[in-house]
Amino acid sequence: MTLTSFLPFALPEIGEEEIAEVTHSLRSGWVTTGPKCKQFESDFSAWLGGGVQSIAVNSATAGLHLALEAIGIGPGDEVITTSYTFTATAEVIRYLGANPVFVDVSEDTLCIDPSLVERAITPRTRAIIPVHMGGRAADMPTLLSIARRHGLRIVEDAAHALPATCDGKLVGTLDSDVTVFSFYANKTITTGEGGMLVTRDAQIARRARIMRLHGISRDAFDRFVSNAPSWYYEIVAPGFKYNLTDIAASLGIHQLKKAHRFRQRRAEIAAQYDAALAGLPIVLPPKAAPPNIHSWHLYVIRLAPEVRVSRDAFIEKMFAQGIGMSVHYVPLHLQPYWRDTYELTPAMFPVSQRIYERTASLPIYTRMTDADVERVVAAVRVALS
Repeated sequence: MTLTSFLPFALPEIGEEEIAEVTHSLRSGWVTTGPKCKQFESDFSAWLGGGVQSIAVNSATAGLHLALEAIGIGPGDEVITTSYTFTATAEVIRYLGANPVFVDVSEDTLCIDPSLVERAITPRTRAIIPVHMGGRAADMPTLLSIARRHGLRIVEDAAHALPATCDGKLVGTLDSDVTVFSFYANKTITTGEGGMLVTRDAQIARRARIMRLHGISRDAFDRFVSNAPSWYYEIVAPGFKYNLTDIAASLGIHQLKKAHRFRQRRAEIAAQYDAALAGLPIVLPPKAAPPNIHSWHLYVIRLAPEVRVSRDAFIEKMFAQGIGMSVHYVPLHLQPYWRDTYELTPAMFPVSQRIYERTASLPIYTRMTDADVERVVAAVRVALS
């Protein structure tokens, strides 16, 4: 198998507009957080609507950390989330000395099970982090209702969810406290590395902006363009180094303009998969409940019980045919740090464990052609045989 014959799991779609904008930044001499970042934030708020403020950061992990810090999470607090996620969702809780409380997911959504969330609430619970798995929104109306009844905050891990909708609204404009998006290289839009914290709460937004860059009261661009002395700044808190560069924001400005087109192509690929894989001994990914929209960041299939080949062997057979694959995710209850620190066992998360053992993610990205999709489907048929 040659390199050119291998179909990778994910590839970003970068156009001439992005390249020109990056080049403009490089030639301007302003390559760190500056005018492009400001424009990207402004464009993002306008794109989402709903009166939100947007704070650009260098990763979704940074955004989640800033969000929890801004809502006051601290030592001894508990934050409920799911084991069926990437470690970033939980590690940011530990950054602040708080403890994650892990619950299982719903089998029909792969998202956090609201009924288990309510049972997990204790006097120390302060917040909930739902994960919009694969681009399908979690049951936010129920989770928001639970949060209101118990006086809890909600921070949405929307790393997969641009643009997805829930209850007829874009994720990012719901009634949660904060939503955090990811622009990592394989996401629905990309800045290479990067993320966006979105909130309607002016106090949260102000705190996140300050903590994003060392706790400085004004960032470098604000100092440069203001009437006050450009050299003067004040440290008002022990902050972090989480700012997004203008080089990355230059990509985001144009990727955002293509977000709906990108989602439409991903949805077309998902529909092609659905039609071509129907009747095979696999469980297709959960759909968004109509009329809601799935962002289709991932297309996760599950091998049916009657399939004799193991998930790992299935992936090996796909790779042997030149098809890139991945698994989303190895649950946190199986990861040594989380398992040992919180004494987690597979029996505590039967749905997540069952899903993990039989799932694999097929390639789904905008640069795939119809012929690429057909090639993946043909490889799946061979791998199942």
